[in-house]
Parts: sequence; C-alpha cells; structure tokens
Amino acid sequence: MNLQSMLPRKAVFAAAAVAGTVLAAPLALAQETVNIYSYRQPDLIKPVLDAFTEETGIATEVLFLDKGLEDRIAAEGTNSPADVILTVDIARLQAAKDKGVTQALDDETINANIPAEYRDEEGHWFGVTRRGRVIWASKDRVTEDAMSYADLADPKWKGKICIRSGQHDYNIALFASLIANWGEAETEEWMKGFKENLARAPDGNDRGQAQNIMAGECDLALGNTYYVGLMMNNEEEPEQKDWADAIKVIFPTIDEDSGTHVNVSGMALAKNAPNRDEALELMRFLASDAAQEIYAAQVYEYPVKEGVEASADVQSFGELNADTLPLTEIAKNRRAASEMVDRVGLDDGPSS
Repeated sequence: MNLQSMLPRKAVFAAAAVAGTVLAAPLALAQETVNIYSYRQPDLIKPVLDAFTEETGIATEVLFLDKGLEDRIAAEGTNSPADVILTVDIARLQAAKDKGVTQALDDETINANIPAEYRDEEGHWFGVTRRGRVIWASKDRVTEDAMSYADLADPKWKGKICIRSGQHDYNIALFASLIANWGEAETEEWMKGFKENLARAPDGNDRGQAQNIMAGECDLALGNTYYVGLMMNNEEEPEQKDWADAIKVIFPTIDEDSGTHVNVSGMALAKNAPNRDEALELMRFLASDAAQEIYAAQVYEYPVKEGVEASADVQSFGELNADTLPLTEIAKNRRAASEMVDRVGLDDGPSS
C-alpha cells in the first residue's frame, strides 16, 4: 500500500507541489514501499533514503509538510498511508505522540543503536541525529573559548547578546533542560540576568544572529550547531559564508557534571502504518552505522549512535560533550519554560 494507492493522485501531487517537493513517480504495484510524512526538507533526506532503497530494494515515497503533519495524519485516521514520521526537535516528536498518531515500538536492533536518553520511554519516537544549542561568539571581540550557560547572565555581557524569540522551540528546549538541571527558581533568576544582557529584543532566526555578530550588533548569540554547516556551505547565498567566518563555536556546559544541551531530529512509527514491516526496516536502517554517517553528514549534525564519527565539517565546529539528560525530561519541562519566558518578559528585551 502506498501514497498513490491510498490518496487521489491529484491530491498527492498537489500537496507535494504546495510543500515544494515532488513525489516519486507511481511505483509498480509489486514493489515494496514505505511512505514517509516528513517535516524535514526532501533534499536533506534523499541521500539516506536512496541508500536505503539500494540496500533493501524497498522504495520510499515522501510527503513533505512544513506544518500540520500531526493533524493531517489524525484526520486521515485508520486510512492514513503514513508509515514513518520524520521530524526535528523534541517538541514536534512529543507533539506527534500526544496527538495519538504514533505507535509504541520495542525493537532490539533500534534500542541497541540509539542511547536511551534519545528515545521515548514508551518507544513512540527515536532520535536519529543530534545538534547542540551552543554559543556563537565573535572571533574578533570575544577571547573566551570556554563558557557555561550560566555565564550568559554575567553582567560583563550586558548589551552584547542576541537571540531569536525565547518562545521558539529551540530556545524552549534549552530553557527546559536548565529547569531540569537547576530547578525553576534558579533558572528564573538566570533568565532575568540573561534578559538584561540582550542587545535588543529577540528577533530573526538563528542564522540572523550570526549576521548580527558580523555587523557588530552583539558579541554572543545562541544557535544550533548545524546552522554553522549550512552557512559555511551556502552557495546560493554566499554572504552567509562570511557570517559563519565571523563566529566561533563555544560548547557551553550546564554545570560541572552536565555538558552541552542537545536536541535531535527523529523518527516515529505511524499509528496505522499500512506497511509496518517496511517501515521497521527503514527505522532499523536509520539507526545503523551507514545511515547515521550519511544522514548526519547531509544535515551537518552529530550521529546519535556511539562510535559513528561526525563529518569533517561537523568536527570542525569542535568537540560535543553532550548533556545526557533524557529528552523526555526536557519535554516534561517545556510548558514551565514557556511560561517562564512570558513571566520574565524575555521577548521584550532588556529593560534599558
């Protein structure tokens, strides 16, 4: 059973066109297929899916959506052709579980390859690649090469920090991890000091903060590691190479016992997967050494599987000593983090 057989062909191709991608041509009915609903851009996942098909003979069909993936699967109900969900960030992985569009999976191979801190306790989602939420610092104006997240509240950085909205999922995940490690009271005091160190009210996206550093508007910013790789290798907008060249990556620690906060891209088995066996083969493949290497290199992220090396570009960022806090603990504290951002007024920027 595949996307073309489950949905009207016009609807499938129209959905793909709106999303900015094209689905594969209709496959022979006898060919095994796994249907993927993805929040990840098609060009990012194509190399690893091609490798999967080459190894297994199982074809893949991808429906890319930039929003509403969980709602679409829920609306399709038992007739949904979705087999595997690919997405980013603990927020979206947990949202898929909370919407009831995933099913629990207890697979010995996947569990052996993916550390427990990067998978749901009940088996509803699994991390595939990691990214660090790190400090970007001006190469020219910042002498420090090592910092903690706590340092971002030090008055010495007053007026020198830029960030995107504190309510963005990437920042909420970081703040949630701080709550899990420090407790709410300590994290809120830290956030108040952090707010007063902002150069202005949060805005833009991660890459925009690197541009701000190059322009001299701030000396420090929060950013995900993979954006550095995207900027370094951006041929369509080569000015972003200059943004990347203006910054150095600092991997901050949470405390003496905890390293850098990480988040993941991940996968989940759809609740009503019509091609469950093929879906399981794909998920096992994504947890394998070969796929980890291909996928992580393509998206400039770190493999989750121990012993698989990051690409040369990713290694150039520096060594990631990841915090081992289970992502499920981060998910539990996201609401408290969001409420704290509002209570502190982080998105209002500094008071003076």
